[in-house]
Amino acid sequence: MMRAATNLCRRFIQSTRAVAAIEFAMIMPALMIIFLGSFDAGRAINIYMKVRSATYALAAITNQYPTIAASDMTTITGATSKIFYPYSTTPAVVTISQIAISNVGAATIAWSYSQGGTARAQGSPITVPANLAVKNSYLIFAEVSYAFTPMFGYFSSGSINFSDNLYTTPRSSSCVVYTPEQTAAACT
Repeated sequence: MMRAATNLCRRFIQSTRAVAAIEFAMIMPALMIIFLGSFDAGRAINIYMKVRSATYALAAITNQYPTIAASDMTTITGATSKIFYPYSTTPAVVTISQIAISNVGAATIAWSYSQGGTARAQGSPITVPANLAVKNSYLIFAEVSYAFTPMFGYFSSGSINFSDNLYTTPRSSSCVVYTPEQTAAACT
């Protein structure tokens, strides 16, 4: 009886059948984690690129208007949802503001509009890069942020906040008038 058990053990140890299956079973969990992590990482990179594109589009569209009505602003910020497709725009915050720089170089918010977040307070001070702080001028300030939540959680636990901002100057006039908050005289 003892000899039969010893022979069975030797045959089991010397057997090479199904070794590949055992090795695959051992490595499979690690491969799945790498696969799911790379899937989430790819989605994260894609969302980040969409945030950058949405910021550029928001600034580029806004600076072409001499006057913006409330319906125009809804259309402008709605363009960002087209950029985020096929991802949800629920975690996105889109804010567009105009910065007025006084004759002494003090920058304040002339008007602001936000979709999915809080607009900047009109008249509040803001710091702009020194090379953009041209006295008696206006800047358009586009901001987009997105709270990305990985599907599987192997890439990152919790959400990752991607954000971007961009300064541009108005193209068609010295400033962009946002009619719900300003009159045309506000730009002079």
